[in-house]
Amino acid sequence: MQPADICNMSICLVEYHALKKTNTKNALFSIHRGGVACVFSGQPFDTVKVKMQTFPSLYRGFVDCAVRTYHTEGLRGLYHGTVPALLANVSENAVLFACYGFCQNLVCHLLGMQDPSQLRDYHKATAGSLASVVSSLVLCPTELVKCRMQTLHEMRVSGHKAVPAKSTSYSIVSDIVKTEGVCGLFRGLSSTWLREIPGYFFFFGGYELSSSILNRNSQDQPGALVVTVSGGVGGAFFWLSVYPVDSVKSRIQVLSLASSGFLISFLHILKTEGLLTLYSGLMPTIVRSFPCNAALFLAYEMTKRTLTEWSSNQN
Repeated sequence: MQPADICNMSICLVEYHALKKTNTKNALFSIHRGGVACVFSGQPFDTVKVKMQTFPSLYRGFVDCAVRTYHTEGLRGLYHGTVPALLANVSENAVLFACYGFCQNLVCHLLGMQDPSQLRDYHKATAGSLASVVSSLVLCPTELVKCRMQTLHEMRVSGHKAVPAKSTSYSIVSDIVKTEGVCGLFRGLSSTWLREIPGYFFFFGGYELSSSILNRNSQDQPGALVVTVSGGVGGAFFWLSVYPVDSVKSRIQVLSLASSGFLISFLHILKTEGLLTLYSGLMPTIVRSFPCNAALFLAYEMTKRTLTEWSSNQN
């Protein structure tokens, strides 16, 4: 069975269980709104992050990379990969949040609890990790295309061969399928799992813990400020916990290092470039993650509540 088949089966299974919930359509639309907000507010930071991860010797730091990219490629250069980024973010978050509810019910069942509201914060974090197994199947191909689009300039400057002449999503996908086959679109999948599974434990764990602490004196749903801060905390927790893994994944996807495997690539970078290289680009990532994930959770929660209230009034 091909990875794409596994992905489609997994998504169908998630959708089957999620659509049994009355608010699922509202939740998915909310996720789409949140994903769009997340991408447009943080794409330039993500572009700088990927460039610094894959070609750390070319730039002195975050500001140097951003300024030089603007001078050589213009504002458009900072937004390279926006289309696959939108597709990746919206599709991943749709599957992730749909799976998150299903995985909460699964964890609840395994622990013999009657209702997900009984779950502790670390139980919900575990559910987030389980959800990321499926969402990674959607994320990996789109993120591969995004990363390659973001680093086309550096690939050409560094003298890499077989760089596509056009910097469109279609040309990148066509080049990958032509040279590596359909399976080439899933280059870096194991690295994506290594990042996503522990990362989303801290992501949802950070969000739920922060939300619980900030809303501990209220019986109402968390307000906009609590959701915003908690979303930002969750995003920061994610990247602080798995950033070195993401650096290796970026190199595997951009520089086609899959034949070496994650562990060999990781050890090679440690030996030849040192530990700090794996943290290249961390600052723009943290700067980006807080407002982006704050926007994601705020758009998700507020839109879902508005649509749920509107649906109730209609009925």
